[in-house]
Amino acid sequence: MQIIDGKKLAGEIRSQVAKEAAILKEERDITPGLAVILVGDDPASHAYVKMKAKACKEAGIYSITHEMPSSISQSEIEETIAMMNQNPNIDGILVQLPLPDHIDTTKILELIDPNKDVDGFHPYNFGRLMTGLDAFVPCTPLGVMKMLEAYGIDPKGKDACVVGASNIVGKPMAALLLNAFATVDICHIYTKELAEHTRRADILVVGVGKAGLITEEMVKEGAVVIDIGINRLEDGSLVGDVDYEKVAPKCSFITPVPGGVGPMTIAMLLANTIKAAKGRTR
Repeated sequence: MQIIDGKKLAGEIRSQVAKEAAILKEERDITPGLAVILVGDDPASHAYVKMKAKACKEAGIYSITHEMPSSISQSEIEETIAMMNQNPNIDGILVQLPLPDHIDTTKILELIDPNKDVDGFHPYNFGRLMTGLDAFVPCTPLGVMKMLEAYGIDPKGKDACVVGASNIVGKPMAALLLNAFATVDICHIYTKELAEHTRRADILVVGVGKAGLITEEMVKEGAVVIDIGINRLEDGSLVGDVDYEKVAPKCSFITPVPGGVGPMTIAMLLANTIKAAKGRTR
């Protein structure tokens, strides 16, 4: 069993991003720019945005956060996005989710210029991903693919199972694996006999936010297990969706929580921002 060290790999990617940012500045006088919209007072969202800002600063990326009260109107957010779409110094726009219930999240995401959609949530980018075209890909599933690549794990011809079918993680994850010529099984909350699906998987990717969901008997011997879930237990510790201690001995590769997929998400956000800056024609 080999542990996939997402923290180390993310560090290498962030170093590469910093080099590319420096080259853009030197050769084209471009400082990559990322704008974040943060609505409300959710502590987790604020902590995450703070980490993104710190990572941007270290990588030579200009970042700005538009903090808005939870009472903000739909039109005010839309006006801010329109302003950032027109700002030639902003290469990436990110809306920190979730938004308050009175905000139409779908409409907000659709307003972002697809060329600045570094989160990869716009239907234009999702459609290009589904058809195998170059696109901005959601950061977490993109990070998973980079992990597989770094550890020499080729999905081609493998049976893959994705547990979780969200627009942010599960669906794009399945599309990326399918584009890499894996045979993909997608499971979700209404899947009957989940274990029958997971036990067939050479590559098992789980991201639903339920601690201990995947147990030892649900995993094939020698499987690659990627745990995207993050759950905080009553004692304050962080765990994934996989029963790590019991599942790990059966695996060929496994990601820990924390220190696995998590650090890769921010690293890929930085990489997507650099990609957007390289394509700047504004």
